[in-house]
Amino acid sequence: MLPPVQVIGVGVVLDDAARVLIDQRLEEGLLGGLWEFPGGKQEPGEPIGDTIRRELREELAIEVEVGEELIRLEHDYSQKRLRFIVHLCRWSCGEPQPLASQQVRWVEPERLAEFPFPAANARIIAALHSWLGGPENPGHGGRELPSA
Repeated sequence: MLPPVQVIGVGVVLDDAARVLIDQRLEEGLLGGLWEFPGGKQEPGEPIGDTIRRELREELAIEVEVGEELIRLEHDYSQKRLRFIVHLCRWSCGEPQPLASQQVRWVEPERLAEFPFPAANARIIAALHSWLGGPENPGHGGRELPSA
């Protein structure tokens, strides 16, 4: 029997300079020390946009405007199955604080490859590069970021 699916809302947060916000997981626990896009577990009955806004407020002390869905992916672990629903977000206010992580950092998208991420994040990074127009073509590929 398959374990139940747990939905994780993830925010790919961009600032006005099109930098992306990443945070480093605490050393203890699953995937400790790796970098990730912020987010967390969806509560029962909670719309995914609300999940992302709540998690980013709780984990980073920031407010974001949740925009379009970037990608959905599933990842199976031995004890659980996760469905990541990833949305592009625009940072609106609050200085990011590492309330549930070691550190947070604003990074140019083309530099994401310099940071160790969990395997599932490779598809998120690829989707972001595609949305932006590819790492060799920075800018937003003519697309607008979510408006604040």
